[in-house]
Amino acid sequence: MKKTLAVLTLSTQIIFAQNITQKLDEATKNLMNSSGAISSNLSFYVSDENGNFIYEYQGNKGLSTASTQKIFTAGAALEILGKNYTYKTTSSYSGNISGGNLNGNLFISSTGDPTLGSWRYEAYKPEIFKQKLIDAIKKSGIKKISGDLVIDDSYFDHQTIPGGWPWNDLGNYYGAGVWGINWRENQFDININGNEFKSFSYPLEGVNWLNDLKVGGSSDQSLIFTAPHSDVAMINGTLPAKTVTVSGSVPNPPLQLGAEVKQWLKDSGINFSGKVVTNSQLEIEGKKALQAPKNNVILTYESPTLDKIIYWFLRKSINFYGETLIKTLGKEKKDDPSFKSGVAYLKEFWKSKGINPNMINFADGSGLSPQNYVAAKAEVQALLYARKQPWFESYYEGFPTHDNGMKMKSGTMSDTKSYAGYHTSKDGKKYVFSIIINNYEGSGSTELQKILNVLK
Repeated sequence: MKKTLAVLTLSTQIIFAQNITQKLDEATKNLMNSSGAISSNLSFYVSDENGNFIYEYQGNKGLSTASTQKIFTAGAALEILGKNYTYKTTSSYSGNISGGNLNGNLFISSTGDPTLGSWRYEAYKPEIFKQKLIDAIKKSGIKKISGDLVIDDSYFDHQTIPGGWPWNDLGNYYGAGVWGINWRENQFDININGNEFKSFSYPLEGVNWLNDLKVGGSSDQSLIFTAPHSDVAMINGTLPAKTVTVSGSVPNPPLQLGAEVKQWLKDSGINFSGKVVTNSQLEIEGKKALQAPKNNVILTYESPTLDKIIYWFLRKSINFYGETLIKTLGKEKKDDPSFKSGVAYLKEFWKSKGINPNMINFADGSGLSPQNYVAAKAEVQALLYARKQPWFESYYEGFPTHDNGMKMKSGTMSDTKSYAGYHTSKDGKKYVFSIIINNYEGSGSTELQKILNVLK
């Protein structure tokens, strides 16, 4: 009797597997035979929660991923750095304090905290850092600063933008660069009515604008162009004849922080007669960078823990977080905070977890570069590996739940749409999947979700 029951159970499982496989195959072939997919490329792979193969369509084929690339960066960061890892920003001084006068420079340095001044975390907003810094200065007895305010942005290297990013993306909020000191997620907002600037979220330091906006259409079709260290920003494209908020990337976040701290000092009655300098600017001028003293530290300010950062990284697809993590991995594991070093380490990490290196050609940590090429099978293997790790809960929590009820990370950019994630069907079957399409004419999002709905 037991043998008969086992045979029946196995037969049922085989019939079910054939049934779901046939449905996935039919839905996939319908998409690939449609008029919108004539010149498209598709990579699709599905397994169960234990890694048992269910279905694939060119699962080994590397395609441009867009933001599903983030699943690799997030997993490696959680494992290598640990979910309780924090970034640190310190303030210290050179010289000495005599009679309330600092005869020296006031320094602010950081390990590249991407959340410094972020609005996303209730206990870490810009005013929180401001208050802690001013309180620390006053507590140290400083009432007057005779030297300069030095923003030490030297923790990472000088390259703030990954080499493969398109120029059209750099000035927009999703193309923000990574600096040794970051501030307000290196993002600003402009309220624009038609083609007229109405207000900024905060005054931008040292930026002059060229405005080529035209009024037209019903949606935001504008682009902002800024470059690291540049004092010129341009905006073009079209905006509707109503007030719209457009978000851009700050061309010099360390300088921006310095300008704001200078104003804080004035507002707090602390006399400051020096100037704001950044180490990168000193080097541009051919001068020697100034090293922040290891002693005379008056403030150590820690970021939220990495699990909280990963949550927002995945949930809101913050490219800037991904590239900061890449530089951090390079710094921590290779003592080289370059994008090249961090990306190389990311590939080494996933290769060591059993993923064929020919299926993962990383160019950055966020997926914004069109030079990223990853196979759907590799994404599923990364998701399966993560599922078995003690940090999985922190990882899984960041995946958005989409309108179709599936917990998955999505990726979107020109001619690219992708999804990767986890799903439990109505009958309790647990799936791990990845689907990527390139060069599809039409709504790739709608068509891919039709295929994934077979798993529901």
